Amino acid sequence: MAHVSMVVNRKVRKGDVEPRLLLVHFLREYLLLTGTHIGCDTSQCGACTVLVDGRSAKACTIFAVQADGSEITTIEGLAKDGRLHPLQEGFWEEHGLQCGYCTPGMIMSAVNLLNDIPKPDEQQIREGISGNFCRCTGYQHIVNAIQHAAGKG
Repeated sequence: MAHVSMVVNRKVRKGDVEPRLLLVHFLREYLLLTGTHIGCDTSQCGACTVLVDGRSAKACTIFAVQADGSEITTIEGLAKDGRLHPLQEGFWEEHGLQCGYCTPGMIMSAVNLLNDIPKPDEQQIREGISGNFCRCTGYQHIVNAIQHAAGKG
């Protein structure tokens, strides 16, 4: 067993974990933050995307022990003071989801994108979310949602 301590959604969280436990499983099973989805376990789909020290990362590719000492933000940590994050609002307003399975990872990737490029054009948005698969929407409403959020910034 290994002891881990990290800040998750602005709270210090600790646990004793097997060294091979993936961050996605630590978040979902130990911390009960089930907004981070498991889609493929091979880093192909992006459903498990979170922010690690402010940068998007696929939680199925990181061991919990590798995240020790890091600051993690999950979809549950985006809303503040009862107000949706602009990207969450954008997905709501622009109908950027259908089944919703990819949505948390898509939003977390978009947070990273808007931190890097506050006013991205459509091509930059499509490149910024290229590591996230959506099997339902055809992406246009997702692009619209990110543009909506960028307009709020």
